[in-house]
Amino acid sequence: MQRLNSPFDPSPPARNVELPTQRLDRLLHASAAPLTAGISPVALSLALADWAWHLAVSPGRQLELARLGAQLATQTLKDSVPRADDSTSAKIGEQDSDPRFRHQAWAQWPFTALRSGFRQSEEFWREAARMPGMSAHHAEMTQFFARQALNMLAPANWLPTNPVVLQDAVASRGAHLLQGARHWLEDVSGGLIPTQPTETNRHVPGRDVAITPGQVVMRNHLVELIRYSPQTEQVYPEPLLIVPSWIMKYYILDLSPHNSMVRYLVEQGHQVYMLSWRNPDASDHDLSMNDYLRLGIFEALRAIGDIHGKKQPVHAMGYCLGGTLLSIAAAALGRRDGQAGEARGDRGGVAGAENLPELRSLTLLAAQTDFSEPGELGLFIDESQIGYVDEITRGKGYLSGEQMAGSFQFLHSRDLVWTRRMREYLMGEREPHTDLMDWNADTTRMPARMHHEYLTALYLHNALATSSYRVDGRSVSLGDIELPIFLVGTERDHVSPWQSVYKLHHLCEAEITFVLTSGGHNAGIISEPGHPGRSFRIDTRPRHGAWVPQQEWPQGLEAQSGSWWPAWHDWLAARSTGIGKINKARARPESMKLGDAPGLYVRQCYPD
Repeated sequence: MQRLNSPFDPSPPARNVELPTQRLDRLLHASAAPLTAGISPVALSLALADWAWHLAVSPGRQLELARLGAQLATQTLKDSVPRADDSTSAKIGEQDSDPRFRHQAWAQWPFTALRSGFRQSEEFWREAARMPGMSAHHAEMTQFFARQALNMLAPANWLPTNPVVLQDAVASRGAHLLQGARHWLEDVSGGLIPTQPTETNRHVPGRDVAITPGQVVMRNHLVELIRYSPQTEQVYPEPLLIVPSWIMKYYILDLSPHNSMVRYLVEQGHQVYMLSWRNPDASDHDLSMNDYLRLGIFEALRAIGDIHGKKQPVHAMGYCLGGTLLSIAAAALGRRDGQAGEARGDRGGVAGAENLPELRSLTLLAAQTDFSEPGELGLFIDESQIGYVDEITRGKGYLSGEQMAGSFQFLHSRDLVWTRRMREYLMGEREPHTDLMDWNADTTRMPARMHHEYLTALYLHNALATSSYRVDGRSVSLGDIELPIFLVGTERDHVSPWQSVYKLHHLCEAEITFVLTSGGHNAGIISEPGHPGRSFRIDTRPRHGAWVPQQEWPQGLEAQSGSWWPAWHDWLAARSTGIGKINKARARPESMKLGDAPGLYVRQCYPD
C-alpha cells in the first residue's frame, strides 16, 4: 500500500510502486467494501470483540442486564393491556419522542404492544451496549450499530406491523401500495423507468439553479473564481470571498432565486466572489491539502487583489470543510512568529503572501476547527478505517461521491433510509422534487491523498486544534487569528455538531459572534428570510472575553424568529470601511473575463 507523507506537513510525495502482494490485499479489501458499506471489518470486529469479551468476564454485569431485560419485558406486557384510564394511549401522539409512533393508530392492540416492545428494546440496548472497561471509541461504535440494527427492525418499517400503512392501504384500496411498488421498481432499475428524474425535469446549474449573474474571473487546475454582478447602484467597498466545501458543488449557496444566499448578499450591496471547485479524477490522486489551500484560497485572494487593489481588505466566509480550510489560511496569514517571513516580504511566513490582500473578517458556517468530538462521523475514523479507505481509493485515485453520500445516509438511516422508504414504498409518496435534493445528488469526488490527509490530520489527530498542523513547513495556531469572527452552528447538524463548532471559542481570543440556528447542516444554513419555522439565537463574546461552556451558552438567550441572514448582513456592514458609506462598484478588467457564471467546473467541463 502506498505510504503518504505526514498530513502535518503535506508535500507531494512520489507515488510508490505497488508490490504484487500489496495489490492482492488491496483488491481483496476493495472488492469487499460494497458488502461492508465501506466500513473496515477489522475495526468493527475489534469493537464487537471488546464488548463481547468484557461481557463474558463480567457475570455481575450479565445479571444486571438480565434483570433489566425482565423489567422491560414486564413493562411491555403492562403497556400492551388496554386500561380503563387510557393511560397508555395518552403516551402516544404528538408528545411521543419518536416521530414514527405519533399517530394514534399505534394506541390500538396489537400495535401498542409492538411499539412498546420496540421502545423497551431501545432502552435495553442503550444500556447493554456499554460495558465497563471498553474503550470509549469501541463503546460508541457498539451503541451506534445497535441503534442501526434496531432502526432496521422497527415495526414502523414493515407493512404487517405498521397500522398507519395498513389503514392507508385499505383507504386507497391498494392503490398506494401499487404506486409504492412502482417506486421500488424505479429505484432498483437504476433509472431505466421513464419517470426517474432526467435532464429535463431536474434542477440544472445555469438553467434552474446557480443563475445569479456573474463572471468567471480566475481559473486554475483546481478552482474557478466567480465574481457576481452587483445588483445595486452602490456597493460596500470590501469584497466577500466565499469558500464552499469541496466535497459538494458550490451552488448550494446559489440555489433557486428565492433561497440563494449569493443573490441575497448582492441585493444587500455586497461584492461577492465564489470558489467553484473542480471535480477531481484519477489524475488528481496526489493533490494535497496544501494544494487546496494554495490553488484555492490564496490564488483566489490574489485575483481579488488584482481587481480591487491589494490594499483593499476582504471579508471571507467558509462553509463546512471550506470553513475549516479558510480557518487554516487565516491562522497561517496571522502567524505572530512570522518576523523572518516578513523580512522576505511574506506575511506569517506564507510564501507569496505579500501579493495577497488582508482579511477584514472571518465567517465560518457549520465549520469545525476542533475535531475532538466530531459527532457520529468520528465513529469511523481510526487507523484501521483510514487504512481501509486508502486501499479502496488507491486504485481509482479518489473517493467517489456515492461513497460519501452512502456514509451520510448510514449515519442517519432512520430518517434518510427507513422512514423515507416506508413513505415511498408502502404509502406511495415521493418526496417533493426540490433544488436541494438535486444538489445533494450532484455528488463530487475527493483526491485520495487529500482525503487521507484531512481525515488523519483533522479527525484522527486533531492537529489544527493542537497547533500541530503545518502550512509551508511551519505550524499554525488558531490563537493567531485576531479577526472578528461570525460563527454559525445548527441545532440538528449530524456533520458538524454545533457543540463542536462552538469550541473555536476555546482556541481563539478574537471577538466571536456565535449564532445557533434551527435546522440541520444544510437546511439550517439555507435559511432565507421568509422561510417558515426558522429561528436563531445570537450572542457576542468580546475579544479576550470569558469562556462560557457550550451547554451553558443557550441559557437566557431568547430565540429570535426568522432567518439569521439579516443579522449576518448587519454584522458585515458594521465591519466595512466607513459604516453606512457605500462606494461605486469597481469595473471588472476585460482581461479577467473567462466566461459567464456558473462557469465550467460546476458542469464538469474542463478546458484543454
